[in-house]
Amino acid sequence: MAMLFNPDPVPVSSLEACVRPDQNRLKEEAFAKLRQLYIVIERQGSFALDATFKVELRKALTGGGSPGSFGLPCDTEDKNRVDVSFLDRYAAEQWESILHFMVGNETQSSRRPSEGVVRLLLHGKLMEQNRASGTVITQLGFSFLLQEVNSQVWTLLLLYLDMAEQLRMDPVDILHFLFLLGSLELGQDYDMKSLTPTQKGMLEDLRDYGIVYQRKSSSRRFYPTRLATGLTSEIRSLRSPAATLANAIPGNDENGFLIIETNYRMYAYTNSPLQIAVLNLFARLISRFPNLVTARITRESIRQAISKGITAEQIIDYMTANAHPQLRKNTPVLPPTVVDQIRLWQIEGERMKATSGYLFKEFASNMEFNAVCKYADDIGVLVWVDKNKGMLFVSKHEQIADYIRKRAQSNR
Repeated sequence: MAMLFNPDPVPVSSLEACVRPDQNRLKEEAFAKLRQLYIVIERQGSFALDATFKVELRKALTGGGSPGSFGLPCDTEDKNRVDVSFLDRYAAEQWESILHFMVGNETQSSRRPSEGVVRLLLHGKLMEQNRASGTVITQLGFSFLLQEVNSQVWTLLLLYLDMAEQLRMDPVDILHFLFLLGSLELGQDYDMKSLTPTQKGMLEDLRDYGIVYQRKSSSRRFYPTRLATGLTSEIRSLRSPAATLANAIPGNDENGFLIIETNYRMYAYTNSPLQIAVLNLFARLISRFPNLVTARITRESIRQAISKGITAEQIIDYMTANAHPQLRKNTPVLPPTVVDQIRLWQIEGERMKATSGYLFKEFASNMEFNAVCKYADDIGVLVWVDKNKGMLFVSKHEQIADYIRKRAQSNR
């Protein structure tokens, strides 16, 4: 604040006088981040704020700037006004429909996401097209499922920003609107007339993510949901969207629900279709009760998960993150025999890897063999070589065959 309203740069000595000696490390970390963001500029033993940032922050704190900079609340009453609990349910349904689709567990209550959402998941390599199984989750997608909700939201929004050029949108306008959403009030309806054409176009996509609510596409007002107002908040959401949004208890971690025994049996104290679908990715489900699912980790279930790009470490991390409080009393949390066996099952599949290609052998001379080996290595197609037997294996043969032919012609 001293730098914000001071027209001159502030000497380093003045700033250091405001910091307790035992807090110097925190001060250095804070200033390092500000310098990386080019918010603070250091010159000749003094600090100054970036001129543009300084002006805009002063406007924000003093209520200056253009009207509607932080959203334009509607001045007319909404006849179909919705409350916060409705917005929480709506956001949870929209967001969980995306997660259900990712784990291949589309239910009657969770409709299929829009084509725009599917394109975004494919663009971000969170899912991929598979001829046999259709659209399936990837290794990156499983890592995405392990994140808490705010991180998941920002991951998709950054992918959306990355697609700005394809969508013919201005990236700066997109970023501005995202930060605007983070400053809005939950439960308040906002007028669209202050939005730019790009921002109005974004609303349709953000509705699909559950970040904003509109009663219909032609509506001239919109409501930010908890997913929107949490964009710029330091408060972390719960791991489960339903628990986060429906119960609206930010800042606490959901209790773990998994118990894993040394005989590879697993007990999941949950009735969440999403959590059960995630378990089904790497375990064989045995029975299901109102608040309990029993499953077993098998060689086949782990191999099936690995074939989808999920790693052993990701499975172990997921089980650790969702371990029941009773298991957390143990050190280590998971039974070592189970952890070691999951890793061994992954290694089994890595012992042999099939690579398609072409074998060259029976060269006219050792000199020709060495020349072809060097050429194959130079163009990046050499897979394997046995110098004792005079054999080499390459991924592509056209250029190698042409090279051998040209050498033969030049030696005539």
